[in-house]
Amino acid sequence: MRYVKWTFWGLVVLLVAAFLHYTLPQTDIVRIVGTNTQRVDIGANAWFFASPDPGTDTATANSRDVQFIQTILAGSGRPMVYRNQDTGWGWPPYFKVNSFDVQARATDLTSTEASPKWVAITHYGWRNQFFTIFPNAVSLRQVDGPDVRIIPWVSITILVLLAVALFMLRRMWLQFRERTLDPAMDSMGDAFDNLDARADQARARARTRWGRFRAWLSGLGR
Repeated sequence: MRYVKWTFWGLVVLLVAAFLHYTLPQTDIVRIVGTNTQRVDIGANAWFFASPDPGTDTATANSRDVQFIQTILAGSGRPMVYRNQDTGWGWPPYFKVNSFDVQARATDLTSTEASPKWVAITHYGWRNQFFTIFPNAVSLRQVDGPDVRIIPWVSITILVLLAVALFMLRRMWLQFRERTLDPAMDSMGDAFDNLDARADQARARARTRWGRFRAWLSGLGR
C-alpha cells in the first residue's frame, strides 16, 4: 500500500507541475524571421488551441485562420514557432484580445541574421511537432541583446501565493483534525471500549448464572 500511496501522490504532483508549466507565462529571447496567417483544421489537438477570437463566427470553430510568428531562439539557434491567438475571457486567464496588434508588432520587428533585432516573447503552452501544437504568444517587446536576463516575476509571485495557500490549507486541515476529528475518533474508541467492557461483563454474568444453574441441576440429581 505504501508504494500505491507514493505512486498516487507522485502522479498528482506530476499533473500539477505539468499544468503549471503549461499555464504560467514564460519568456524567450528570439529573433523574428517571419509572420504569416494559415488556415488550420483543428482536430484532436483542439485543447491546445484557443477559442475563436471574440466577435468572430464560432460556427467554423474547428477550421479557422491562425496567426503564426516564426522565430530563431537566441543561444541555441533553434527555430521556434508561436501561434498568436486571443484568449478572451477563457482559460488561461490572460484576457488577451489584441492578437492583431501583436502580429503587427511582430512583423515590424522582423530582422535578418546580419542585422538582428532581439525580442522577448512572453508566452504560455508547449511546442510539439508530433501533435502540431504551438505556444501562444501573449506579448512581445524589443530588448537590447540576446543575453538580456528576464526575471519571471509573475510566475514567481503566483508560485509563492500557491505555496502560501497550500501551507494555510495544510494548517487548517491539521487544526481541524486536531480539534474535531481526533476527539471524535477518541470518543468513538471510548464508546467501543465501553461496549467491549459491557459485553465482557455480560458474558461473565452469563457464565456465573450458567454455573449456578448447573450446580442447581447437580443438586437435584443427588
